[in-house]
Amino acid sequence: MRFALVVEYDGTDFSGSQYQTNARTVQGELEHAARAVFGDDAGRMRLASRTDAGVHAIGQIAAFDTHIGKPATEIRNALNGNLPRDLRVHNVAAVSDDFDPRRDAIARDYRYVINDAETASPLHRRTEYHVRQSLDESVMDEAAKLFEGVHDFASFAAATNEEAPTVRRVDSARVYRRSDGRVVFDVRANAFVRQQIRRMVAALISVGNGSSSIRRVDDLVSVPKRNSATQNAPPHGLTLMRITYAPEISNRFSTQFHE
Repeated sequence: MRFALVVEYDGTDFSGSQYQTNARTVQGELEHAARAVFGDDAGRMRLASRTDAGVHAIGQIAAFDTHIGKPATEIRNALNGNLPRDLRVHNVAAVSDDFDPRRDAIARDYRYVINDAETASPLHRRTEYHVRQSLDESVMDEAAKLFEGVHDFASFAAATNEEAPTVRRVDSARVYRRSDGRVVFDVRANAFVRQQIRRMVAALISVGNGSSSIRRVDDLVSVPKRNSATQNAPPHGLTLMRITYAPEISNRFSTQFHE
């Protein structure tokens, strides 16, 4: 049987989501918990979207196989009983044996939160980026619209794998100021190249504080050149909000999306 999990985590103390031999990761902790519940029968965890060290998630999707049948609620409770406090499973559902959380995903929603108040918030220091310059969210939103559509995002790609493809489809990108004063960047795409969102955010902040222009963002998108967007916003402001699947898949389990 294959089970899908809706997973939430505070990424502060994780070295990313993907398994690493000598580091604490989300996949590693989930697999440890699954072995505690199912023993050696628990298969490897597959994750829908890779998150870097320090990046958080509300609606990450994971999946694993086991021959041992248990009710979904029992699996959720048993896994949570073996997980650390900064990682929780919110929902479990049986899915088809060919379900692949990464390949079957049709969209991924991420949110980056910026606090441009004069004083940083100690309560939100793990989940928002504090900048000391006042930002113009309207001009940032205008620049963000340039990301929408199918583009080569080589300019925003980390220089770790020169051969990796960099064309992605961005369905929506918007910047707005919430009622609590935070500046928020919401972006949805079929997928992202590594560090793409954080480099987008850095470019938008430069536009918002007046140190750069919308034309600069347009150049980065229209004239793709790997690693030309050199600034990279810190990871702790970024959260994976939701993974979207076709209705016949997503109706089997619900993802959590916090406004």
